[in-house]
Amino acid sequence: MDRVLRVLVIDDSAYVRKVVREILSRSPFVEVVGTARDGREALDLVEQLNPDVITCDLNMPELDGVEFVRAQMERRPVPIIIMSVANETAEAALTALDAGAVDFVQKPTALASEKIYDVSSELIEKVKAAGHISLNRISPIPAPPITPVSDPATKILGSHAVDVVVIGISTGGPQALKRLIPQLPADFPAPVLMVMHMPVGYTEMYAAKLNELSKLEVREAPEGDEVKVGRVFLAPAGRHLTVKRQSSGRIVTHLDAKPFSTLHRPAVDVLFQSAAEVYGNRVLGVVMTGMGSDGKQGAAWIKSQGGLIFTEAESSCVVYGMPSVVVEAGLSDQSVALDGMARAIMEVV
Repeated sequence: MDRVLRVLVIDDSAYVRKVVREILSRSPFVEVVGTARDGREALDLVEQLNPDVITCDLNMPELDGVEFVRAQMERRPVPIIIMSVANETAEAALTALDAGAVDFVQKPTALASEKIYDVSSELIEKVKAAGHISLNRISPIPAPPITPVSDPATKILGSHAVDVVVIGISTGGPQALKRLIPQLPADFPAPVLMVMHMPVGYTEMYAAKLNELSKLEVREAPEGDEVKVGRVFLAPAGRHLTVKRQSSGRIVTHLDAKPFSTLHRPAVDVLFQSAAEVYGNRVLGVVMTGMGSDGKQGAAWIKSQGGLIFTEAESSCVVYGMPSVVVEAGLSDQSVALDGMARAIMEVV
């Protein structure tokens, strides 16, 4: 039986604190053990209450959400889920993730309104997932330097030609991609396309920040852009990213709200299937940290065409959900920890 998770709720709005407590109390596996009006009060309550998970607003007096995350991570890592309104706090939310927060939930509105109930299911699921995160995986860690490949075990797949790399990632993704993508060299010989589960309003800014850190050109994928060496595309939140081969032979990006049947938009499955249909057996799919099973069907499509699948090892995943279902289905060719993923990718590309 799952243990009951002790949760601390931080928000400067008394109404939001009340509603979040009510939402979380609907789950028999969650107990709200306290609430705080700002980060300063929360730091003291964490010491008193020892919560398993924290939900945290960003705009607060005394000590805001970003500074709270930094201060708490210095004291003792605790899984922290940011709750924010995209248009007002997108940059701060991404900064909080860099500081060690594990995930975020987008508030439907900054106003004290019943619309906050719209995120009930998402909030409960993310709190439950956060409660099972290993604490040694959530501290902010800079990207490690690239080291030459010397382990012969990493070369077992080296003869497989790869023309495109597709990546699927979710919880823990913003931090993981900031460690992975900057390690790829400027002469990396294949384009990269990525799906990360993020709310609308964050992907463009995140791609721009990742671009600043990377030797490759990283951008939020537009419609109809050529997929070529030197480019890394991040699917925009709210639309599926696929690839299409034009009559001229050029391969370009395509964005669409369809299919509507997927749990996520964009979906890893949709990108992976598209890549397999266009590139055949010359695809490397990489399934990384995240909740749920998005990527499993897509990995099966890639494998059916003769492509390769790498999964992030459990030892480095913030949440070993998406990779685990691919491994359990027998679809993973190699399981690689985050610090070795860039090296493993370069070996086959």
